[in-house]
Amino acid sequence: MEKNNFKILVVDDEPDIVEFIAYNLKKEGYDVCTANDGLDGIKIAEKEKPDLIILDIMMPRLDGVETCEHLRRNPMFKNTLIVFLTALGDEQSEIKGLNAGADDYIVKPIKPKLLLSRINALLRRLQPSEVPGKNQIGDFIIDMEQYLVHYKNEHYSLPRKEFELLNLLTSKPGKVFHRDEILNKVWGTEVIVGDRTIDVHIRKLRQRFGDDHIVTVKGIGYKFDS
Repeated sequence: MEKNNFKILVVDDEPDIVEFIAYNLKKEGYDVCTANDGLDGIKIAEKEKPDLIILDIMMPRLDGVETCEHLRRNPMFKNTLIVFLTALGDEQSEIKGLNAGADDYIVKPIKPKLLLSRINALLRRLQPSEVPGKNQIGDFIIDMEQYLVHYKNEHYSLPRKEFELLNLLTSKPGKVFHRDEILNKVWGTEVIVGDRTIDVHIRKLRQRFGDDHIVTVKGIGYKFDS
């Protein structure tokens, strides 16, 4: 996955810090959204569905630890990476933050290059595996050689077009595939099918794997969220 397919939410009550972090992340190619406190951070996270959230701890209304705990209780964010970026460098604060469900704990101040290095390393967890013939993302392993899908310790042999549709969507998690692109890549230009064909196959995939992974983008198409 290319970096610019990842979305990062920065939550901090200091505007200068938010601006500084967002600037460096955007230079790196990431899609960035921001919030000024924990409550707004939760609302924006629910709307934007970021791949990674950077949280300060000391914030008004709802501090970072409480925000992290709230997010982790929501199944929507079970695979979302959460990082604390805070001035609290003592061991107890770090333990508390990690116990709340954070994936990493970074102490301010930190040089931009080092911060980006830590963020890049975390986001590599979401990238597909490099195993030849297989695409792994989240709980899914798409085996292109055997036309099998492995999901949560179960194995699925899908009809060909369902398999090719799922393989296309998982090839670039977070990317919105336009309906025309899906039709061309899965059904080809020589076969005449209607838009309902895509919807029927999407519905079948959701029946097998749940509604959380394949997201409808109204008026445009579909995307895969891990």
